[in-house]
Amino acid sequence: MSENRVGLKIIGAGFGRTGTHALKRALERLGFGPCHHMFEIRDNPEQLPAWEALARGEAVDWNSVFKGYNSQVDWPGARYWRQLSEYYPDAKVILTVRPEICWYESVEATIYPFITGFKTHRSDNLRKLAAMAFETIVQQVFQGRLSDRAYAIDVYRRHFLEVQSAIPSERLLIFSVSQGWEPLCNFLNVATPDEPFPHTNQRTIFPR
Repeated sequence: MSENRVGLKIIGAGFGRTGTHALKRALERLGFGPCHHMFEIRDNPEQLPAWEALARGEAVDWNSVFKGYNSQVDWPGARYWRQLSEYYPDAKVILTVRPEICWYESVEATIYPFITGFKTHRSDNLRKLAAMAFETIVQQVFQGRLSDRAYAIDVYRRHFLEVQSAIPSERLLIFSVSQGWEPLCNFLNVATPDEPFPHTNQRTIFPR
């Protein structure tokens, strides 16, 4: 029953490199933080075992996974958008989008080398994080074909249609961070901040 659900108020269904880090900062500014993002696992290694279990296909307690968080964006959480939207039926869903070629080129320059190079990272935590991401993203989302541009873009397009079809329109915001505060604040029914929308996570600051 939804009255017994605690935890996530917002579920981010958008793929990584669609402005998810900027959205994380925006949601936290609007009072929906802390917001979970891949960087949270990087910075809190104790979270990793639950995501490794999910990558192996094991069940987890979502309330434990997201304990202390009010929202979630980015991979690996976005991999489980359907399960999360069912588990938290009162949560709103935000699907971040970006022009598909720009999205793929950003993935190619950042996520792909990070997760496919998991054996070479100097930090044990980064090796394990990248290995989990490799299984979750490359193998499961893209069927081992993330390096195939046409195939990856087709997965991106189908993901958009699947989310749009599965989530009722009143519960879903299709959002580009280039739109700024207005559509996001209107969707969440909160006041618009008198400050620039955050734009972060340029390629140069992606974890190595």
